[in-house]
Amino acid sequence: MKNISDILTERILIIDGAMGTMIQRYKLEEAEYRGERFKDWHTDVKGNNDLLSITQPQIIEEIHAQYLEAGADIIETNTFSSTLIAQADYDMQSLAYELNVASATCARKAADKYTALNPDKPRFVAGAIGPLNKTLSLSPDVNNPGFRAVTFDEVAAAYTEQISGLVDGGVDILLVETIFDTLNAKAAIYAIKNYFRNNHLPELPIMISGTITDASGRTLSGQTLEAFYVSVMHAKPLSIGLNCALGAAEMRPHIEELSEIASCFTSAYPNAGLPNAFGEYDEQPHETAHIIEEWAANGWLNIVGGCCGTTPEHIRHIADEVAKFKPRVLPVVEMELV
Repeated sequence: MKNISDILTERILIIDGAMGTMIQRYKLEEAEYRGERFKDWHTDVKGNNDLLSITQPQIIEEIHAQYLEAGADIIETNTFSSTLIAQADYDMQSLAYELNVASATCARKAADKYTALNPDKPRFVAGAIGPLNKTLSLSPDVNNPGFRAVTFDEVAAAYTEQISGLVDGGVDILLVETIFDTLNAKAAIYAIKNYFRNNHLPELPIMISGTITDASGRTLSGQTLEAFYVSVMHAKPLSIGLNCALGAAEMRPHIEELSEIASCFTSAYPNAGLPNAFGEYDEQPHETAHIIEEWAANGWLNIVGGCCGTTPEHIRHIADEVAKFKPRVLPVVEMELV
């Protein structure tokens, strides 16, 4: 299979859209989340979307297939919350490794099927590593700003277990995404580097995607885009980009800035606009694609797709619009003579 770095110099690659949005379409109830294996589980599990990779794998594979059919080159595993820290909400910490293997297996199966159908368009699986529901930079107690609900070592250990499951399940890439706290992301990067070093394995490519939370142009933990970029570039990622929180219209200036400063490939997968009063996304596929078309025309993109509220139709429209443009060219980095 062709190296993804080489393909990125030839064309803009498409990453998939929202998993949660698609799962909601199935209108699953508690019993369907539980399946036979967890029918007597002692807490409610409805809403634990990652669990569906074990209890309803055919649904997850079907969603992957819809995105691949729409033109996605990269699909993300259903593992946004598959760490022992996040799974503690359902008292399912012990399932963390299994969840990652199961989700990676679902995505691998779908990607391999579509690659076999068209070997000239290889499909890649990105192991999704989410931001966690606990943060290392911010205190959850307003009366005690020095308090932290979790330590760096605990976060790194949780990510290490997740990485192990994703690699064993057969992913091609590790995607540290929806980063609102760069220190959490640093723990993920540390875990990735240590995992491959300690296991004497060749390192998989790393994609890094941060989240600008509002018009200030900063992450939730207060970093500007440039500061975030500088903070994580030591990982030597395949790509760095932005996803979530903003729609394409609001994300535009940040993608332009990133394209100017990044020495690696860039990625962007915005929401389908901003949510309405009911938390739903109204931006239509052709609207999202029209905004992103300009980004591609300006040469800002290497990887593009969708986040919250986006569907296979959004991805199809985006893929059609950006296909006519060349990918962003990596800047030539000049060596300083000492």
